[in-house]
Amino acid sequence: MTDLLALGSATLGESGAQPLGAGLAPVWPGARVAGPARPVRCAAGDNLEVHLAVAAAGSGEVLVVAIDGDPERGWWGEVLTVAAMSRGVAGLVIDACVRDTAAIAARAFPVWSAGIALPGAVKVTRGTSDAPIVIRGATVAPGDWVVADEDGVVAVEADRLDEVRAAGRSRADREAEMFEELLRGRTTVELLGLAPPPD
Repeated sequence: MTDLLALGSATLGESGAQPLGAGLAPVWPGARVAGPARPVRCAAGDNLEVHLAVAAAGSGEVLVVAIDGDPERGWWGEVLTVAAMSRGVAGLVIDACVRDTAAIAARAFPVWSAGIALPGAVKVTRGTSDAPIVIRGATVAPGDWVVADEDGVVAVEADRLDEVRAAGRSRADREAEMFEELLRGRTTVELLGLAPPPD
């Protein structure tokens, strides 16, 4: 949803969304996505489940992929990007490496990954799809919302979406007022009620 994108991951992460731990970065500058999650877990070194998830994905979904091991492979590249775009997939968050990053950027497909690697993955062993996963310390279940931008990635539980959105808007409004006060010459020490520690 555009309002979630406008609020951004940093604000939502301070408003009740689950931040995914540091280490996932967008493949290209300016990438942004928000949509319902399709969680995927892959067997070590094997991206079969990713291919199956792309084939079954619904339009607007964000694939959120955890792996059981061997992250330094090209788990995703241009072929999967084109396949995903043809299905209407909105983006990818994967706790592993990808490749074909220039092609992904040229196609403007939003991807967050742990890095870049060349060796390919095999396609033999099933993992799981559409079941809760834990990724970078956050639990992501089917239908939870994912918001990702240049600051990071957050997950919002489906039944708390309205609550987190409202909290995010409130925080954004307070910060807008603070910006105005700062531009008038006040300080963060005053506005936040900060005080130096006692001697």
